[in-house]
Amino acid sequence: MQLFYNSEIQKDTKEFTFDKTESRHIVRVLRKTEGDKIFITNGLGNLFTSEVLIANDKKCLVKIINIDSKTKPWNYYLHIAIAPTKLNDRYEWFLEKATEIGIDEITPIICDHSERKVLKLERMEKIIHSAAKQSLKFHFPKLNQPIKYSEFINQSFEGNLLIAHCEESDKKLLKNELKAAQKTTILIGPEGDFSTKEIKQSLEHKFIPVSLGESRLRTETAGIVATHSVSFVNQ
Repeated sequence: MQLFYNSEIQKDTKEFTFDKTESRHIVRVLRKTEGDKIFITNGLGNLFTSEVLIANDKKCLVKIINIDSKTKPWNYYLHIAIAPTKLNDRYEWFLEKATEIGIDEITPIICDHSERKVLKLERMEKIIHSAAKQSLKFHFPKLNQPIKYSEFINQSFEGNLLIAHCEESDKKLLKNELKAAQKTTILIGPEGDFSTKEIKQSLEHKFIPVSLGESRLRTETAGIVATHSVSFVNQ
């Protein structure tokens, strides 16, 4: 299945016109013609089956002929708050792979040791959307605006609250703290790790310190290990 994404499509949409870029891809690359089927999602759990009315490479028009509501394939809610990496491509790699595995919400947190504090959210959204389409996800993860750690940690949280850090202290193994079918929030720090102050703040807000194993992991690797661990526990 070739899956397209557009957030503007709603359940009452009857016809839809693709933009120039996607129209060109549909007509020139996929060679779709009038009467062919196109599958679209709005990232909210809906699959729209459409039929091409006008196969124009500048303005491809389709009509919606069927709508399916897809159940989310995982029974948990995973929110990972993860510091941006110094190199953009490493963070983008995390976004892509975490989306493929299954994640619900991602928050870039700006920490005391963060080297990167400015992110290209539009590009990040495109990476998430591309990964979701490639892996045939109909529920796209929510990408939040970057936020300072000090502001993030003072919000209200519920469910399983975990922080992965590298300081020598009493920590639980991540796999032993994960429970099936739960809402889980996991904090992942920058290359220089969370500061002692930030770790203390997390403990004050009932976050449980966890270890991801014996190896010292890069930020993006830690994010993927955490994402997959939650997925594995729920299989």
